[in-house]
Formats: sequence, C-alpha cells, structure tokens
Amino acid sequence: MHRTRQVGTESLSTKRGVVTVEFATSAQDLAPLQSAAYRILGLATCQIDEVGDRYRCELTSRADDSTVELQALKTRFLDFVTDENLRHRISRDTEGVRNVILALAFGALARTRDAENGV
Repeated sequence: MHRTRQVGTESLSTKRGVVTVEFATSAQDLAPLQSAAYRILGLATCQIDEVGDRYRCELTSRADDSTVELQALKTRFLDFVTDENLRHRISRDTEGVRNVILALAFGALARTRDAENGV
C-alpha cells in the first residue's frame, strides 16, 4: 500500500518498511537533515535526495514495517530534524562570540608561554 499526504513543509509517503519525508529547500537547510539522518542510523537508513525544490528523505526501517512503527520512525526523525535545526541556528548565531572566546584563550596562552620564555 502506498499513500501520500501533505504535512506542513513535509509530506509523508509510506510503502513497505519505508517512510518518505519531504522538506521545501526554501525552508530547510541540508546540514541539519544530514545530521538527523546520521542520528537515526540505529533505527533506519536515510537517503536524502534533492528533487526540484524539495529534499526527499527516504527512511528505510531496520525493524518490522508496521504502520505504528513507521509513524514512530517518522516522528523520531522529525524530532531529530527539529533538534538539529536548533543546533545549526545556535551554532551560526554564536559563531562570532565563539571566535572571540577562542582568540582570547589562545592569546592568553601565547602571552603565558612568552612570559615563561622571557619574551
């Protein structure tokens, strides 16, 4: 049995042991999808393809292909995508501050080393 329905920015398509979730490329970055795919490896394999203006993530379950388990797999993947989107945004938004902290830390180390060497 194969069915498709729209769910916000993603669509759910199920067939035997497979869940396909699609995201609009205009609303979703690829990097968080790749991270979510890596995180779900214990439960499913994930093939990500760019099809037109969408990312298609095909999740193939490593377990039984019951509808309940496929729905749980989809939910778990979407949770991972949400988490990775947040991590990606925080990383991007705090990059400048992290660079300043690293510069100060390494600058202090260099000054300490120079002081110890009498420079």
